[in-house]
Amino acid sequence: MASYRLSFKSSVARDLRSIPNQDVAKILARIEVLADNPRPPGCEKLSGLPRYRVRQGVYRIVYEIQDDVLLVLVVKIGHRKDVYR
Repeated sequence: MASYRLSFKSSVARDLRSIPNQDVAKILARIEVLADNPRPPGCEKLSGLPRYRVRQGVYRIVYEIQDDVLLVLVVKIGHRKDVYR
């Protein structure tokens, strides 16, 4: 299986500013795993949107998969209570 490219929306940098540094390191490690397997065990497809989410502690990583160009686009990162708003 080919490796996917990782890309981030510009708003993701803003999302990461409010998260403690030790959690940011874990989140970025979790995102790097998505390059090898964009649909890992535990990922869920979001209803009504062509997006997926994975959990990292109390944080959620919302991303889109573009299989035709082998791209994983990270759309949003946030606390589980308000990441879907």
